[in-house]
Amino acid sequence: MGQTVIKLKPNEMKKLIQHYSPYRESKTPPHSVLVATMNGCKITAYESGKVLFQGQQHSQEAQKWESSETTSTKSTNSKSSQHSPGFLKQDHIGSDEAGTGDYFGPITVAAVYATEKQQALLRELGVKDSKTLKDPTIKSIVKDILKTDIIYSSLTLSNEKYNKLQRKGWSQGRMKSWMHHHAIKNVLNRMDDSIDPSGILVDQFCKPEIFHNHVKATGGQPRQDLTFMTKAESYSTPVAAASMIARYRFIYEMARLSKEVGFDLQKGASKVVDQQIKRIIQSKGEAYLDQVAKVHFANTKKGKSL
Repeated sequence: MGQTVIKLKPNEMKKLIQHYSPYRESKTPPHSVLVATMNGCKITAYESGKVLFQGQQHSQEAQKWESSETTSTKSTNSKSSQHSPGFLKQDHIGSDEAGTGDYFGPITVAAVYATEKQQALLRELGVKDSKTLKDPTIKSIVKDILKTDIIYSSLTLSNEKYNKLQRKGWSQGRMKSWMHHHAIKNVLNRMDDSIDPSGILVDQFCKPEIFHNHVKATGGQPRQDLTFMTKAESYSTPVAAASMIARYRFIYEMARLSKEVGFDLQKGASKVVDQQIKRIIQSKGEAYLDQVAKVHFANTKKGKSL
């Protein structure tokens, strides 16, 4: 079985644990802080800061966390490097998502088309990887982004729809592929026929062939002109703008759902979330979770047991 091991700094490890918490397993080996299985890949995080990825998707999953601040210590049967597409400094479309690791709130996806001049303006406005910015800053910058003449599309998959699809056998990967496909399609439909983008870049969360298979499974016609790149928001201004718009939409929906529930819903999938699940069940009933949460996450079981 192929594997990849990387070393993360404390802040990156914290993000990784939060991301995989919904998929964590109850049994953990000595000196480990997390064991989770997602999309056929087993992730084991250790107190030392090392993270072991095992399974068919090991290299792709590990690449999501590798950056200039991380060190790849071991890789078997994998390609840990990727080539930057030549169109990054030219006009292109970029897409990204938000809300996938959060128990409460929807999944949101955005796609953005920007020319070279528009990308320069977006950078002046403060556009960068949304993961490096706090939510109030993202809200402020996105309000300025939406005043520009970029072409964009944003989609929101409500929790109720998410849970219905999940019960029908849709994986989260299929849902995300479906949303990216349609967000990109919307942008292309809104563009003038004379515009031919230099490229289309998707922030990679699975192998390209799996992405295309997911699109086929939803009844869509996969595009063969897509480029996939891990941590694309760090290299592409349109992807970074898309990540910020997607986050903005997620924040908006979380505020709306919090108002309906009667208290501020916690982002992520922590023990605080478990306590809030208990509170919601007691006040509104378990069935109400379908409207505000991704109920297949392990947090539901934990919240019910409290």
